[in-house]
Amino acid sequence: MTIKPLFDKVVIRAVEATEKTASGIVLPGSAQEKPQIAEVVAVGPGGIVDGKEIVMQVKVGDRILYGKYAGSEFKLDGKEVTIIRQSDILAVLA
Repeated sequence: MTIKPLFDKVVIRAVEATEKTASGIVLPGSAQEKPQIAEVVAVGPGGIVDGKEIVMQVKVGDRILYGKYAGSEFKLDGKEVTIIRQSDILAVLA
């Protein structure tokens, strides 16, 4: 199934969280924080949102940093994705 977000929405897929700390301690799933780095899966066309012209700054394949509690989570073809507004994206990672 393909997904085409509307307006200033961006569909992202979270990058897997690390299972070890820097010192090598293995973390159980319940102790891992929700990842804040994701890959962009689909991008809306932009346009006029709330009376302002929105130009999309991200593209499919970009790795981004986003707010911890941003967006809405969904399952799409058995994979978890999150739909967020472009304004919830904090940075594009190089």
